[in-house]
Amino acid sequence: MGRQMSDFPANSTAKPGFELEFDDEFDQPELDTTKWFPYYLPQWSTRKLAAARYSLARSSLHLRIEADQQPWCPEIDGATRVSSLQTGCYAGTLGSETGQHRFNSRLFVSEEQPTVANYTPRYGYLEVRLKAVAIPGYMVAMWMIGFEQSPHQAAEICICELFGTELSPNEAKVGYGLHPFADALIRDEFYKESIRMDARQFHVYAVDWRPGQVEFFLDNRSMRRVAQSPNYPMQLMLGIYEIPSQLSNDSFPAEWPKVLEVDYVRGYRSTEGGR
Repeated sequence: MGRQMSDFPANSTAKPGFELEFDDEFDQPELDTTKWFPYYLPQWSTRKLAAARYSLARSSLHLRIEADQQPWCPEIDGATRVSSLQTGCYAGTLGSETGQHRFNSRLFVSEEQPTVANYTPRYGYLEVRLKAVAIPGYMVAMWMIGFEQSPHQAAEICICELFGTELSPNEAKVGYGLHPFADALIRDEFYKESIRMDARQFHVYAVDWRPGQVEFFLDNRSMRRVAQSPNYPMQLMLGIYEIPSQLSNDSFPAEWPKVLEVDYVRGYRSTEGGR
């Protein structure tokens, strides 16, 4: 189905039919804040609690959950801890319901935020090369949410979602697909596939997002094409999550921090007509 590895050489910045428009190889000494906003949905929490913990080393981004880190939104999301980067931020006034990814009806803007639109594409080819975290209680993901200046522009494209409880040296369950949230034009279409792979090593996860369809790729091979598509600007979300309900003392590494390593993130615009 769809385009295969021969079309998209591994790790190459060249993609037939596309032009590179967003590229972070994480090879600078500091995070590029013209590309990334280093807070996780801070309008529902505070910048202090939502701040990502990270470092850059060996041309990689290291997103960290650390032993002394506080839950990002304890009133609504309990003890969940997050370190995440995003490429935009949009929220309303203090106390309002307006804001990106309002995943709970009890959420109201608790801290006003500036509008940030570092990278908010409408269609394109998006990819990340990362190592998953094979620890029960941890999940890593790259996903996209609507920039959401209009409340219905709220769908999610999940490029990859990997839970530590679902990884072994020889197999991984890879989650991907679409969630509608407040977008009535999108139906929930999410998949989880068991793949023969060691997700603790680097792999490339990607989507080809175009009008009317989204195609999902793993290591440059097509996994599935779905016949629906959000048609508005979206932003990237990249993070590691500690999920208390999945934590286990069995085989739980004592060392801190817990780290998601990311080699690169890239975004391409189509050079083909009619897209």
